[in-house]
Amino acid sequence: MATRAVAPPLAQLPNALTLLRLALIPFFIAVYLAADDGSSWAAGWIFLVAGVTDQVDGFLARRWRVESRFGRLADPLADRLMIDAAVILLWLEGKLPWPGALVIVLRDAILVGGYRLLMPKGVELSVSLLGKIATWLLYLSVGILTVVGRETEWPLWLFWVALGLALLAAAQYVVVARRAVER
Repeated sequence: MATRAVAPPLAQLPNALTLLRLALIPFFIAVYLAADDGSSWAAGWIFLVAGVTDQVDGFLARRWRVESRFGRLADPLADRLMIDAAVILLWLEGKLPWPGALVIVLRDAILVGGYRLLMPKGVELSVSLLGKIATWLLYLSVGILTVVGRETEWPLWLFWVALGLALLAAAQYVVVARRAVER
């Protein structure tokens, strides 16, 4: 393992940001549910903070060479849970069609479950560029859907593009995992 590039207390910052993202989920849900019309700038800001911390924690962990087993497990889990919570709320609010919400939640359940099956076998999957782009676009589209009214349709088109990329990224992960298991 490479030597850490920062002092030990600072080395915990990426994992602390992941924990913050996990802690933001119930606040996001409560704030969004408190909105009378299904649009909430406050929930949108919470979602934005979650999206930014997703980018910052991974960047810092790699740059500072402090990647951890906890981070490799908790970081994608935090993303999946935040996005899934938002997608379910948007579906309940009528701002996202049920097929889109269902596909996101099922995809995430399969990815998380698959990772739990692969971990004991020593298989570790790295996040692909396509996976990162899909996650960024999901955060962007879902975040915009959180703050706009039902009559604004263009964020939904962005969501469908993000969903397509997310499914392609999931297929990539399946291929890589299958090759690793067959070795």
